[in-house]
Amino acid sequence: MERSHLSPLEQRLIGHLQLLYPDLDAAEFAKECLHQFGLAADTPSPTPHRNLWDQSDALVITYGDSLRRDDEAPLHTLSTFFNRHLHDCISTVHILPFFPYSSDDGFSVMDYTTVNPSVGNWDQVYGITEKFKVMGDLVINHCSSRSMWFENYKHGIEPGASYFVEASPEDDHSAVVRPRTSPLLREVKTAEGDRYVWCTFSHDQVDLDFRNPKVLLEFLKIIRLYLDKGIRWFRLDAVAFLWKTPGTPCINLPETHEMIRLLRLLVEHFDPNSVIITETNIPNRENLTYFGNANEAHLIYNFSLPPLLINTMVTGSCLHLKNWLMTMPPAQYGTTYLNFIASHDGVGVRPTEGLLSEWELDTLISTMLRFGGKVSSRTTITGEAKPYEINISLWNALSGTAQHGPDQWQFARFMCAHAIMASLEGIPAFYIHSLFATENDYQRVEHTGHFRSINRHIWQVENLEQALEHDTHNQKVFNAIRKLLKIRRQQPAFHPNAVQYTLHTGEALFSFWRQSADRRQSIFAIHNISDQPQTFNLSELNLIATDQWVDLTTDKVFEDRVAQVTLMPYQYLWLTNRRYGGTEQP
Repeated sequence: MERSHLSPLEQRLIGHLQLLYPDLDAAEFAKECLHQFGLAADTPSPTPHRNLWDQSDALVITYGDSLRRDDEAPLHTLSTFFNRHLHDCISTVHILPFFPYSSDDGFSVMDYTTVNPSVGNWDQVYGITEKFKVMGDLVINHCSSRSMWFENYKHGIEPGASYFVEASPEDDHSAVVRPRTSPLLREVKTAEGDRYVWCTFSHDQVDLDFRNPKVLLEFLKIIRLYLDKGIRWFRLDAVAFLWKTPGTPCINLPETHEMIRLLRLLVEHFDPNSVIITETNIPNRENLTYFGNANEAHLIYNFSLPPLLINTMVTGSCLHLKNWLMTMPPAQYGTTYLNFIASHDGVGVRPTEGLLSEWELDTLISTMLRFGGKVSSRTTITGEAKPYEINISLWNALSGTAQHGPDQWQFARFMCAHAIMASLEGIPAFYIHSLFATENDYQRVEHTGHFRSINRHIWQVENLEQALEHDTHNQKVFNAIRKLLKIRRQQPAFHPNAVQYTLHTGEALFSFWRQSADRRQSIFAIHNISDQPQTFNLSELNLIATDQWVDLTTDKVFEDRVAQVTLMPYQYLWLTNRRYGGTEQP
């Protein structure tokens, strides 16, 4: 079929398919993909480089059952709590995998099409989408060894018989990059005899073979189901490992990027407001490639931020954080960063490669161990076990400094870290346990045998409500973060794509300047990241003399443009010439 007779959507889809599946009739397979996805060939293309977010956007990351109430579906409990407490400061809820699973707290999916009955049903997921934007996980690299597909694989029947990556233990896998220490291959008895399947993460998580176009069709059907259920934000879990080519590292391969472009093409044609987020816990330079040319991920996780920011807060030096920030390119319109400090996973240390020295990383790790954390490892190409991530709740991680240990500044340090995250270019994402300053859950670690469980506490909602109604550190943090977000969401200079420049105000003051797209509002975000008072001169900021400057967090007005300002330990200023919201008019 001549390209001139094809729609723009068909032409672009065929281009991706030819690169991924050169032996197929791309035009015919494109028709099959569009049919599976329920898209007409003449669907109009979305406007490129649209920002699908603004300063009012902030995420919460949560499991479907992070909050529980007896005799109530956890998704309903979650929805009720969010509607009551977070409707005016949170726009988007990332519900971590809520499907039937066999391990890894949901990331070993047995059935992509049903909601785990222990957390609720599709109606309750849809109910959350009526009040919030919802981000769902597409666990795309692997599925459970207890899934129907893998059972079919063992019996040699479809769907499933050809869905998994096979390899031989005799092959050379020395170049393969691994995030875990378990053996790469798992021996399986099948109807065809003994086989070895590829397991990047664990032997219960068997890698899917996207070299088989049938696997792509299965996931197109799954994505369409999620769209029908109201999910519009898609987190592509562990997508960097998606494509396997023998003799390569099997990470960040060109075909993986091509697959992301294909998925984005279809998703945004179905709904131009849909968003693709790539979860790629890898060194910073590699992570940035997942923006593509504004044609891959709309958002990428800012994986270097958590370890660098935590390191900054416990060392009292912003040198590495500042140097990193100066190297970060402004995101093109239509793309932005997803900023976070904590999540359901640990604090990855691979993203510090080339940013922290080995001695500095060792100091950070030993400090986190001192504060009650754990360390998970990976296997290098040489077979050496190296730290992969630090497992600790953020509240415990920021309980003190590397030099002096736990101190009286835990709350101030915790809030300063979140103020930095909330004011940086990008969209802030708050892990649910950071909202409540939940502590390390050692009992859950002992129960599950997994270090990550230390930061996967499950709250009985009655206990949580009680903690939030009394004078507890949980209440103090929750109220402070909500106040911070209510201020942030009013300020156009905090738009995820607003201009940002790093300022040089010394090693103990981490500072940057944001400016709204219309240039009417400037915000100087200045944070004392040390346990000692720090003084600076307002004259260093070159404040416009004709404007009135006020701190958004305290409403304090600064009349003297050349005054000296002293910030107490972990105090911060959001100094602006134009305050939006509250009693002030734009």
